[in-house]
Amino acid sequence: MSNETKRDVFVDAVDALADAQASGGNIGHQDANLFMAEYEKALPDDLPVIPKEVGEWLKNCKHDECDLVDAIVSSVNSIITSRRVTCWMEDHFDTFARAWLLGVWRVEETGEIVKLEAEK
Repeated sequence: MSNETKRDVFVDAVDALADAQASGGNIGHQDANLFMAEYEKALPDDLPVIPKEVGEWLKNCKHDECDLVDAIVSSVNSIITSRRVTCWMEDHFDTFARAWLLGVWRVEETGEIVKLEAEK
């Protein structure tokens, strides 16, 4: 899976259509099907945005096979997490939960997209 979002795929399709029209060509069903397949695989446009430190906590909890409730509760009781992480998670529970469920998020400080790799 790439880091391409659905909007990126849409923009590529519009650009291809504009190029085809400018050159007197067209885009057929085969091209449209390719764009639709790419769109289906693309990441959502509205990825959750979380601080890097919170993302590290999320990755550690997933690695340790915690569930979502354990990840939230253990952040309060952990000596590893900072007060900043705990406060952020309390104030942004829905965002943390979306990142947890999707397994992908954007890092607040850098804009980098982080994806959890599936266990093999």
